[in-house]
Amino acid sequence: MLAFLDWPMFADALGRLAVATLLGGIVGLEREINGHWAGLRTHMMVSLGAAVFVTTAIPIVEDQPASISRIIQGIAAGIGFLGAGTILKLGEQERIKGLTTASSIWLAAALGTTAGLAQYALAAAGLCISLFVLAVLRPIERALIKRHERLAGRNRGQRTSDTPSDK
Repeated sequence: MLAFLDWPMFADALGRLAVATLLGGIVGLEREINGHWAGLRTHMMVSLGAAVFVTTAIPIVEDQPASISRIIQGIAAGIGFLGAGTILKLGEQERIKGLTTASSIWLAAALGTTAGLAQYALAAAGLCISLFVLAVLRPIERALIKRHERLAGRNRGQRTSDTPSDK
């Protein structure tokens, strides 16, 4: 069996899948460290799965670029269902939790798709910007939420909690 393996093709596919898994893992690690529901392994698997779909299709539809576009559309739509599972409406509080986690799962699929297409520079740029959004902007967002809650409490004549909603 190994004699029939196309080693250059195998090495290329392994590289694409490894990069996709690594990129998804980095996003997932950020989510895991901050205690969110979908963490390291979920993001790695989503990114890897997207890369497998795209990498599988490339040799089949080489001369039909529109077919790759349909595969990417299917990945984006399908991942939406997985991400939707992480979103909760919290009772009568009128709060929604999990939107950022859902969007990071969707992003992991995009990074995997990009790595599967061997667009490594674009995938790396997407990773850098996503880490900025997830990690660097978190304290700013929390400060703005606290400020908003304090102002809303003053307007109602009530005191509100100092803990912002977790995304």
